[in-house]
Amino acid sequence: MRIFRGFHHPGIAPASAVTIGNFDGVHRGHQAMLALLNSEARHRGVPSCVLTFEPHPRDYFARVARKPELAPARIATLRDKLSELAACGVGQCVVLPFDARLSSQAPQTFIDQVLVNGLGARYVLVGDDFRFGARRAGDYAMLDAAGQRQGFDVARMNSYEVHNMRVSSSAVREALARGDMDGTAALLGRPYSISGHAVHGRKLGRELGFPTVNLRFSHWKPAASGIFAVQVDGLADHPLPGVANLGIRPSLDPNDVNGGRVLLETHCLEWPGHLGLEGAYGKIIRVDLLHKLHDELKYDSLEALRAGIARDCDEARAYFASTRRQTTRDRI
Repeated sequence: MRIFRGFHHPGIAPASAVTIGNFDGVHRGHQAMLALLNSEARHRGVPSCVLTFEPHPRDYFARVARKPELAPARIATLRDKLSELAACGVGQCVVLPFDARLSSQAPQTFIDQVLVNGLGARYVLVGDDFRFGARRAGDYAMLDAAGQRQGFDVARMNSYEVHNMRVSSSAVREALARGDMDGTAALLGRPYSISGHAVHGRKLGRELGFPTVNLRFSHWKPAASGIFAVQVDGLADHPLPGVANLGIRPSLDPNDVNGGRVLLETHCLEWPGHLGLEGAYGKIIRVDLLHKLHDELKYDSLEALRAGIARDCDEARAYFASTRRQTTRDRI
C-alpha cells in the first residue's frame, strides 16, 4: 500500500475508487467496506484508496474548544491503522491533516478539490452515517448529486452487524473500556494489538527483576488501559507469553524518561536468552492484549510494586495454562 500525506504528490494515482473515514481500529465493519471498495476498484481498473485524517476530527474540535473530555479514546495508533488497511488490500492511503482549513471547507469545495481534483475519484463509497464539510453540512444525497454531475459513482454501505450488534469504533471503545478482550476481538476479527519500535524506559522493571520491552502509544487517551495477559511477536521465532501494563504508570516518579506518555510495558514470561538485556531495543514488535487482569494500581513502595508484578505474572501464567487446557479439550 502506498501512503501519502496529502494529495499533492507526483506518485499518487490519477484515478481511484475512494472511501472516506477515520477507520479507528479497522474493525469488521471497516473490513467489509474495504472488501467492497477493492472489488469496485478492480472492476474499474483503478486502485482502491482510503482517505483518512490525522488528528481525528473530534480530537481537533476538542482541542479548539479546550474540552479534552470531548476527544474520543483512540483504539489504534496511526501506524497500526495503516498496517491493518494494508492487510485489507488497500492500494493507497491518503492521510489529510484535519485542521482549521479543512474543518471550514464547504462540502462542494471538498468534493471539487479533494475527491475530484486531488484523488481523481471514479467511485466513492461511504457509510450510512457519513457527513462531511463545514458544520457537517454535506451528506450522502449531496455527494450522490455531485457524482451524477461530475462523473463519479457514489454508493452507501449499511451498518455491519455481528450477533445483532452494530459493529462500530464506538462499540470497540466500549468493549475495551470494559476490559472485554474477547468481545473486542469479535468486533475486530482479530486480537486487539499494539505495535511499534521497542524504546528505552527507566529500566525500573529490570531493577525489580521483571525486565520489560516498551512501546509508546502515540495518543494521550488510549481506549484500553490496565494490566493484561499478552502475546508478543517479533522477539523470537514464535509468540511469547507475557504480562503488560498499558497506561501512565502511576507508581513511577517524575524521573521516568517516558513520563507523561502512555506506554505499553511488557514483561515476557519466557525471555529469549539470545537477546540479552539490550537486544530488544529498536525491534518492531506487536503485542496482542488477550485478557485483562485489572486496572492500573498505585503502589506505595518498590517492594509493594515488585509483589504486585509477581502476582500479575502468576495470574497471566494461570490464564495461559487455562487457555491451553481449553484448547486441548476442544481438540479431543
